[in-house]
Amino acid sequence: MCLAVPGKIVEIFEQDGLQMAKVDYGGIFRETCLDYVPEAKVGDYCVIHVGFAISLMNEKEALETLSLLKQISNFEEEIGPG
Repeated sequence: MCLAVPGKIVEIFEQDGLQMAKVDYGGIFRETCLDYVPEAKVGDYCVIHVGFAISLMNEKEALETLSLLKQISNFEEEIGPG
């Protein structure tokens, strides 16, 4: 199963010839490759899969998705694994 997570681009830079970004996942920051979404800009939300931004999404959809992921995480904490 694959999971793609939305994040907000807070910085764009070039590294080794690749367009890269610093992305905020609700307080957790990671570097992400933007080569698949060259139109991305600071402030955009993008869907990230294994370190690559694969598409852009609007803020409303991104925040709804992040909220659902948080609810799933909280549910697992309440009932335990498996």
